[in-house]
Amino acid sequence: MAGAVPENSLPPLALARWPQIRSATRDLLLWPIGSTEQHGPHLPLGTDTVIADELARATHRRFPGVGLAPALPLGASGEHADFPGTLSIGTQALTSVVVEFVRHASLRWSHVLIVNGHGGNASALRSAEDLLRSEGRSLTVWHAAGAGHRADAHAGYRETSLMLFLRPETIRMDLAAAGALEPLSELIEQMRAGGVTAVSPNGVLGDPTGATAQRGQEFFDEMADRLIGLVRTLRRMDGPTPDR
Repeated sequence: MAGAVPENSLPPLALARWPQIRSATRDLLLWPIGSTEQHGPHLPLGTDTVIADELARATHRRFPGVGLAPALPLGASGEHADFPGTLSIGTQALTSVVVEFVRHASLRWSHVLIVNGHGGNASALRSAEDLLRSEGRSLTVWHAAGAGHRADAHAGYRETSLMLFLRPETIRMDLAAAGALEPLSELIEQMRAGGVTAVSPNGVLGDPTGATAQRGQEFFDEMADRLIGLVRTLRRMDGPTPDR
C-alpha cells in the first residue's frame, strides 16, 4: 500500500501505537533535551530544543528502527532568569525528571541516549547519569555543543547559523548584535554571581552578525555525523556503555 511504513521502521513515539512498540527491537531510545530560554533578541526561546530535536530526528531517519521520544523543552536555565520568556525547572528538578524517565524507559528499552542541546543542563545530567549507572541502567549522554566554541557560547555565530538553516522563519537578523566576546571561562564567575545580564545586557555570548544558513548546515551535518557514529557504535556494542 502506498505510504505504508516499512516493517522495520518505528515512528516517533508521539505518533506510534503501542503494538508497534511491542514488536520493535527496542535496543535504543533517543531522547532530546533542550530548554526554553532567551537567545538574544534575534533567536527564539526554543533554540536549544529545536537543535537537539532536529539532530535526534536526523539520526532517527538514518536508523528508523530506534525509538525517538518527544523532546523535553525545559531544563536548568536559571542564569537566564532576568530575561522575559525564560522558563527553568532547575538542576535538582531536571535531575529527578531524567532519573525517573530513564528508570521507566529501561522497562522496555535496552539503552537510552540523551541528546542534550543546552550546556546549562550538564550538571543535572551528570548527577542523573551517575545515579542511573549505579543502578545498572544503560545510559549515554551526548552534548550537541562541540569543543572550540568557548567565545561563541550562546546565541552567537554558531547557534544563529544553525537556526538560519533549521528555522529561518523564526530569526530576526535585523535585531542581531554582538554581546560579550570573551571566552566563557573568563565570564563564568560573573555569570554565576549575576546571571547572563551581568556580562551581556542583550543575552548574547558571541557575535551572530555574520551567521549564514550555509554555515549552519555545515555545523548541523558535522554534529549529526558525530551522533550517527555514536548510535552506530552503541548498537554494535555487547558490553557496558562507554563514558562520554
